[in-house]
Amino acid sequence: MKLRKSNMQYQVFVESRSEHQFVASVVGLPNCIAEGASKEEAISKAKTVLTEKMNRGELVTIEIEPQAIKPKIDPWLKHFGIFANDPTFEDFLEEVAAYRKATNEESEE
Repeated sequence: MKLRKSNMQYQVFVESRSEHQFVASVVGLPNCIAEGASKEEAISKAKTVLTEKMNRGELVTIEIEPQAIKPKIDPWLKHFGIFANDPTFEDFLEEVAAYRKATNEESEE
């Protein structure tokens, strides 16, 4: 199998620390940071650091089957709609509102 070489693109965050100090960080790659006296120098050094880092290892792609990923289920969803057909639920909500109002009025006194 012949591998095809293609250019990869990375985002670099450039921050000005002072008039002659810039820091370039490769987004998503910890410890891939470079400093320079200009924005261009910091970016160039970051490219060198990234290239050296990539040459020390290899970049591989993996695939995960969707059923292997368990969806996160909100535990409160099992209670969703349990009062949908309860004719007394509106009365219950009105009593809760009245209780809260009375409690708030007592605490303000």
